[in-house]
Amino acid sequence: MIAAARAAVQGAARAALDLVLPPRCPACGGIVADDGSFCTPCWSSLDFVTPPMCAQCGDPFEVPQADGALCGNCLADPPPYMARSPFAYGGAARAILLALKHGDREQLAVPMAAHMARAGGPLIAAGAVLVPVPLHRWRLWTRRYNQAAMLARALSRLTGTDLAVDALERVRATVPSGGLNPVERRANVRGAFRMAPARADTVRGRAVVLVDDVLTSGATAAACARVLRRAGAQSVGLVTFARVVRL
Repeated sequence: MIAAARAAVQGAARAALDLVLPPRCPACGGIVADDGSFCTPCWSSLDFVTPPMCAQCGDPFEVPQADGALCGNCLADPPPYMARSPFAYGGAARAILLALKHGDREQLAVPMAAHMARAGGPLIAAGAVLVPVPLHRWRLWTRRYNQAAMLARALSRLTGTDLAVDALERVRATVPSGGLNPVERRANVRGAFRMAPARADTVRGRAVVLVDDVLTSGATAAACARVLRRAGAQSVGLVTFARVVRL
């Protein structure tokens, strides 16, 4: 009886709140039925990354492949991490990323992390630790928050996974990578990251899962993964909300 009465009160309170502040689509702001859900047009614009995909980098294949198959890029030059993302970059996925990154809509981290948990579940094993890709202190000062750290915190709360939000440091400011070719992107982040001196023991012997908002060329993730490997990480995964799909 008490539980039923409590549920009824909570339901009534939720209905009253929805009248005043109805749930909004995280991408376009349109009214939707439930918190965190997309409206029909935005949902239709989402490009889900699902199997078949490269076992290493998570890039989707156009045709079915055998389990464990690698894409041409990973066969030629495998990255030092295994990556998974729920969405291809574009449409509503791009809109929600930009809203989190530049629109001060910090509450979006929670529904975004739910999708990341679904896609990155195989990487987030028992005993793993989540490590966000860091911002340089000057970028953090101008933006006021690190969107990767926000996603990592939400993912940690959702999955119960350990979080080391300050394990990595970006010690050198880098230029925006848009417009840079792959060689320039690698040069741009070379020597840009290090383990925080007091946090090296946090990753030693453990499965580490890097967290970021979007995977583009992979240069930043690779630079971070190499630092983590040198610090003794047993393995390095990468979970992002979206990825640029290589055609």
